[in-house]
Amino acid sequence: MTTNEERMQVLRMIEKGQITAEEGAKLLEAIDAASTKSQAEGSGSSPRWFRVRVTDLHTGKNKVNVNIPLGLVNVGMRMGAKFAPEMGGLNVEQMVQAIKEGVSGKIIDVEDEEEGEHVEIYVE
Repeated sequence: MTTNEERMQVLRMIEKGQITAEEGAKLLEAIDAASTKSQAEGSGSSPRWFRVRVTDLHTGKNKVNVNIPLGLVNVGMRMGAKFAPEMGGLNVEQMVQAIKEGVSGKIIDVEDEEEGEHVEIYVE
């Protein structure tokens, strides 16, 4: 049901006396809030997942494939650092801040020739 249809249904309920005007106003506010939230989530402007991929360089097969909701980014960053080889002085706090500010795409791409692993970390 679209937002306009929902609003009309609430207005009809008020008209028929099924709900009071005050109850109708609260329902209309809830419809507006849900619509605003839905539009914000559907815009694609904000990253939603923290993804860690570790691939075997020799076989090309995934060794680790972890998808974490972005809300748990601090846990994900610690997990990514655990799986990744030495990251050349990478400042994890700066990375967390950048993610919170809306950075998306591949944020880490490291190949460890010695261990035969390719580590990629994405925010999508």
